Amino acid sequence: MLIDQPFEPTDFSVGKKPFLMIFRFRLLSCLILVATSLISSGVLGQDMPLKNQEEPKKHSVGRAAIYSAILPGLGQAYNRKYWKIPIIYAGFGVFTYFAVTNTNEYKDFKEAYIYVANGETHPIDNPYVTKYTQTQLKEAMDYYRRNRDLSIILGGLWYTLNILEAYVDAHFFDYDISDDLSMSVRPAAVASSFAPLQATPGIKVSLKF
Repeated sequence: MLIDQPFEPTDFSVGKKPFLMIFRFRLLSCLILVATSLISSGVLGQDMPLKNQEEPKKHSVGRAAIYSAILPGLGQAYNRKYWKIPIIYAGFGVFTYFAVTNTNEYKDFKEAYIYVANGETHPIDNPYVTKYTQTQLKEAMDYYRRNRDLSIILGGLWYTLNILEAYVDAHFFDYDISDDLSMSVRPAAVASSFAPLQATPGIKVSLKF
């Protein structure tokens, strides 16, 4: 059952301030949302540097030296100087050959020297026993011992040189040598110390690099 009541106008003066605060809060929220969207779209639209597009790594001189220390010739391969690898191993082959040869000769002469010095008479398979005297055997033994030690020392120096070569060569791996390298020679007038006011003919050499 509808009750017919007289219409009474609502008084908005009481809730006017809360209504305006809610309206301003919603408006401010909308503005912040729109601004955030614009900023994010602008940032994403820029050309950001890709992490994958990094600058090429510089050639490492330390790595070249370490590689050659671990395995001779590996540093030269890292420097892309492959033609140096056979030379390095040829040097090691030569020093190894002399070290082994002198060691064997030293052992034979030492055995013969001990045999003769002790006055042994039992049969021995050593041709140096009857071929040389005790003094000669001692001199030969010392000679081959020195050669053996020298071969080992030179082999160690060759190993160190292999590391130093890879280290130094790695410094020049990224060195840019300009193709515009030229030398020009042409006649020129040169001032003389004896006659400053009078030019003498000479030659001017210019280097361009």
